[in-house]
Formats: sequence, C-alpha cells, structure tokens
Amino acid sequence: MNEIAAGRPIVFRDGTVLPMDAARSVLTGTDVLVVGDRIAAVGPGLEVPEGTVAVDASGGIVMPGMIDTHRHMWQTAMRGYGADWTLTQYFVWYYLEHGTLFRPQDIHAGNVLAGLEALEAGVTTVVDWSHGLRTVEHADAAVDALASVPGRFVLAYGNIQQPPAEWTGSAEFRDFVDRRISGDDMLGFQLAFDVTGDPAFPERPAFEVARELGVPVTTHAGVWGATSDDGIRLMYEGGFMGPDTIYVHAASLSTDSYHRIAATGGSVSVSTESEQSAGQGYPPTWAIRAHGIPVSLSMDTSVWWSGDLFSAMRSTLGADRSREHLAAHAEGRTVTHSALRADQVVEWATRGGARALGRDDLGALEPGFKADVVLLKNDHSPVSFPLLNPYGHVAFQAQRGDVHTVLVNGRVVKHAHRLVDVDLVAARRAVEETVSYLRSTIGEQAWQEGMNPAIPESKVLDNPYTYTDYQSSATRRSSAATGD
Repeated sequence: MNEIAAGRPIVFRDGTVLPMDAARSVLTGTDVLVVGDRIAAVGPGLEVPEGTVAVDASGGIVMPGMIDTHRHMWQTAMRGYGADWTLTQYFVWYYLEHGTLFRPQDIHAGNVLAGLEALEAGVTTVVDWSHGLRTVEHADAAVDALASVPGRFVLAYGNIQQPPAEWTGSAEFRDFVDRRISGDDMLGFQLAFDVTGDPAFPERPAFEVARELGVPVTTHAGVWGATSDDGIRLMYEGGFMGPDTIYVHAASLSTDSYHRIAATGGSVSVSTESEQSAGQGYPPTWAIRAHGIPVSLSMDTSVWWSGDLFSAMRSTLGADRSREHLAAHAEGRTVTHSALRADQVVEWATRGGARALGRDDLGALEPGFKADVVLLKNDHSPVSFPLLNPYGHVAFQAQRGDVHTVLVNGRVVKHAHRLVDVDLVAARRAVEETVSYLRSTIGEQAWQEGMNPAIPESKVLDNPYTYTDYQSSATRRSSAATGD
C-alpha cells in the first residue's frame, strides 16, 4: 500500500465518520480525503484529484488516530511480566532493585516494540514517559528508537534513579536537548518527574529548567503511597502549575488539589486499568468531571496491561459507572441515566489527548488537521455489524484486530490489518536479547520470583524516590488502617 500511495492522495470512501467535532457528530456514507500530511476534505461523494488511492471504508468507522498521553515505552520488553504486581512491587522492582540494569539497547528495544504495538492498535501519538533514562546514552537510544517507527511521539524525559534537580541541571542533559530536540513535528518534548511533597521542594530546580526551556512537565500526581496533595500545593505555591501541565493518575487527591488543577488549566491523564489494579487510587474520572478538568487517556505500561486504548475506554466507562451505581445504592437510589457516555471517552482518547499536548491540529477529522486517521473495519468478524451506535461500538465492541488501516501524517503505516514496512523479526530479536540479558543478570530464581515478589517491610516505603527521606502521614494512613 505504501508503494502504491507514496506521494499520492488517499480517500476513505463511504465510511461512518466520527469527525470528533464539538457536536460529536456521526457522518454516514461519508468520505475523508487526505492530501499530503493533511485532511483535505470530509463529505459524501467527494471529488478527488487524479491518481488518488481509494480505500473502501463501507461498513467501517473512520476516526482520528488515538492519542496516549502516558506510556512507559521502555518497559514493553517485559510485556506481561508483572501481571500480578501491586504498585509497591512495581516500585521495588524498577525503582529500588533492577531498573538500573537496563542498557541503552534495552531502552531501544522496548521503545521500538511499544511504538509498533501502538500503531497496530490505531494509537498514532504516544507520550513516551521515559523515566529509565539514567544517562544521555539511554536518551539517545530512546529517540533513535522512536525515529525508527513511523508514529508520532512525545519524549517525556525522566530518570527515576537521580534527583530531578540533578539530571535536569547537568551539562549532558542540556547537550542532549540541543542535539536531539529540534521542534520536529513528529517528536515533541516534555520533562517527566514526580513531586514527593518534601517541604524542601527539591524538585523546584527541575521546574525552573522546564520553564527556561519552555517545555511542559508531566508528573505522577495523586498516587497513593508516593505523591499526595503536598506536592500539588508546592507546585501551586511555586507558580509551576499551568495549562500545559499533565497530571497522571490524580487518583488520590483532595478537592483542594482538584481546584488548583482546574484553576490553572491543567489536564489529567487517566490510566484506568492501572489505577484499578495497581493501587494509585480509584480511577478519578468522576471527580475530574465534577471539577471541569480536561481528561485524556493512557495505558501506562505493558508490564501489566494491554497496549491499546480500546481497553482504556472500556475500563474507564466501567469504573466510572460502577462508582456511580454504588454511590446511588448507598443512598437508596437507582441510576436511570449514565453520567459518562461512550462518545465522551472516545473524545478523551482522541481530541482530549490532542488538547493535553497543546496540539490543535490533531485528534479530529477536519480540513487542515494533520492526517492521523484510523479505519476500523473487519469484514471477517461477526462483531463488525450491525453498526447502530458508532461511539458505543468503538468503546465496547472494537479491538485492535479491527484496525484495518492507519495513517500517520498522511503515511500509511497499517493496511488490511497488517503493519506496513515493519521488520517484526528484528524487533523480536532485540527484545529477546534484552529479556535474555535481564534473566541471566538477575538470576533465574530471582526472575521467576519477581513475577510476584515478597516485599520486606523495610521496602514498603512512603515514597519510592531515593533522593529524599520525606515521609507523609497522608500516605501512611493505609498502614495504620490495616494494622500492617
């Protein structure tokens, strides 16, 4: 398909189009014309330039490419390893014990696999929350990997093994930014670090570097046992909360913190599968909506969960509605209409992600927008029909196997259910080498035990960050409540 379509316009014919406009319209029997890297026109029976390649979208759904605002891509080489982990086990494995073992080539292998996984599932933009960058060599490997995959990425540079003030203030980091971050439309840049709540505010210098560079900060906020309201308060009092700040999870915050986020225009990246299973707190979409805070979706890490946003949408609807029903039952009421609807979570997975990233040219199918387009169509599946409620179909019925065609920046990267121009053999070989290296370095017994490791009391920490000894009563209440 790429050979056929290279340099030629592409038109999706006769599909059900979800343009993701303000009205969340559904356009039946509609075409989408792509010329170059842009959406040129949307409408029925479009006249197209000579030589345009036609993709039959009849019986399918044409929608914008999905946007994941928080994915630890470097960990994808360990897909499924931590399926039974709690957040504490994750922290101990990566932050305190084995995270330092990852070499630059291991970061590269994980990023390549994660990038391909995203495209295969119709996720055309991913924020690589890359907190395994112990050295600039690791960072170079991460960017090299992203550049080798035909997707749209944002490198969120982080290093969990050093204080944020230390790595953001190093000459090597500044050199990396000068060398590798050029304003490329396909590679955005953020700083990724967390705020422990330590009253000394050791993260302040890192915020000042972000301000100097003019780049956003993305931070794990409201994570039970790690980050609390104290961090939000320090950020607010320091003047470091703004519209471009992304708060990941925000699942165990107070009303006061939500007010601060809302007042400063920030957004929340919700990783519902993660919050439900790992223990950051109950997925907070109910609270976020009550405060009018913009929402985007993310999948967090393939160490645990699926790498697609279909699962994210489905689990988000389930968690929000479950809480709504339980709250009503506790008061003797019955919910008659769901507050969160399918079209809203589809919006969060597309335009919501674009807004979080400050990209007013992504997340919608409108003339002039970037041509990141997904066709959901599977003529061989009985689940593909009837198509009665397209938003509901995307959120509850569709899955990665239904992703027929994907365009990123006007380039065909998947067609007829297969990735285009991708060397999966090489990707597999690199990941297998990383897994072999980790297993042999850790030791086979420790590797097997690591899938559900025992946690000594000494490592059940108030926070997993080694650059401060700060402990907070706000997060240690769990121990008092359970008697642990």
